[in-house]
Amino acid sequence: MSEIKVNKISPRTACGTTTLGDSGDTFTIPAGVSITNSGTASGFGATGAVSWNTTVKTSGFTAVAGEGYFVNTTGGAVSVNLPAGTAGAVVGFKDYAGTFDTNAVTLVQNGSDKIGGSTDNANLATEGIAVTLVFIDSTQGWLVTDSGLQSEAPGPLFVTATGGTITTDGNFKIHTFTGPGTFTVTSTGNAGGSNVLDYLVAGGGGGSAGGDGNNCARGGSGAGGFRYSAVTYTSPSCAPGHPLRSTSGITAAAQAYPVTVGGGGAAGAGNNPSTGVSNGANSVFSTITSAGGGYGADANGAGGQPGGSGGGSTIASSAGGGNTPPVSPPQGQNGGTGYNSPPYAAGGGGGAIAVGGNSPPTAGGVGGAGAGLPTAFGSNGVPSGSFRYYSGGGGGGRGYSPSANGAGGLGGGGAGGDSPLQGTAGTANTGGGAGGTGQQAGGSPTGGATGGSGIVVIRYKFQ
Repeated sequence: MSEIKVNKISPRTACGTTTLGDSGDTFTIPAGVSITNSGTASGFGATGAVSWNTTVKTSGFTAVAGEGYFVNTTGGAVSVNLPAGTAGAVVGFKDYAGTFDTNAVTLVQNGSDKIGGSTDNANLATEGIAVTLVFIDSTQGWLVTDSGLQSEAPGPLFVTATGGTITTDGNFKIHTFTGPGTFTVTSTGNAGGSNVLDYLVAGGGGGSAGGDGNNCARGGSGAGGFRYSAVTYTSPSCAPGHPLRSTSGITAAAQAYPVTVGGGGAAGAGNNPSTGVSNGANSVFSTITSAGGGYGADANGAGGQPGGSGGGSTIASSAGGGNTPPVSPPQGQNGGTGYNSPPYAAGGGGGAIAVGGNSPPTAGGVGGAGAGLPTAFGSNGVPSGSFRYYSGGGGGGRGYSPSANGAGGLGGGGAGGDSPLQGTAGTANTGGGAGGTGQQAGGSPTGGATGGSGIVVIRYKFQ
């Protein structure tokens, strides 16, 4: 390969033209080589591009052909004198601080050079705009060849929303609904910032049947169904509720989301068979529905009812099935079974992560344990250790003496009836099931207990 080393190549005649090579030839410019163009060069790629001057302009100046300028109008409007127009000359301007809409840039004509065919000066008054102008001829003068907004290449954007009781956890907002309401997304954000909503949705816990005091104990009621997602935080594997997590969340949409918080099931009347008892009501957010918990069995053949978690059974009846209707991961567990011989204690209601306890011979079954989560969803639920619990099942009622009641499941489940015979209500806004009514030979009619209402919590990153 031949090599020529010179300091300067000039045309043979003054003001002549020097040609490098012939048509079709290729000239390679190695990486790192800088070419400075202080005059006019042709044939070096497309025309109409500028070299951007990175010294920000804050006051009036005269533009130079071939350069682009970042103009900061925070301190006031700026006037720019355009260069003399020659065909192919190009200049560019960019709104540095997003303030052109407040303080505009005025492009001042050079002599008789027109701007877009007009003899008037031009204003750049759009926030975030960038423009490139090329001088074409004396008829049209400077014409815009490229124009764009900063919003067309957005940086990270974040969800903004209203509704419920709003608290802050670092860079995250938490919206808590303890009753019906509306969660309204006003900005959907983007993947570079945030656009996913995490949720915790617990249905209302089932109520418990009343008793006449002289027949068998009543079953503990099932907890409301429990569903949650973990996208905006890491759900620790040691958390009891961890197996129930969804890892998809809900993609935010600019809309109003109606929120339903399920009430706890009604308490049954103090008679046999029990009347008026009911399952808990569903809680709903977007596409997520958590079913109300099933009520516990009475002593007249009505078994524990299915629901988010199932109600416990008593003598000659069956326990209610959990995760009804079925979802994955499951929203709850089955109820426990009663003891079918004296002293006829009742089974516990199912909880979010554990089935209701079967009745041992001398006690009601314990309520199934609820789901324990870290405090990512705020100071809700029942605190225990480093977690907060939701959707615990109700404990089964005591049988004939000697017998004891069943404890409520951690997460708002009420204890079964002992002395007094009436069970304990489920804790409000946990989805806990009601404790079953106890029995005692010759006892008086005793009403059942109400289930705990549900809760809906929404979490997202806001900055």
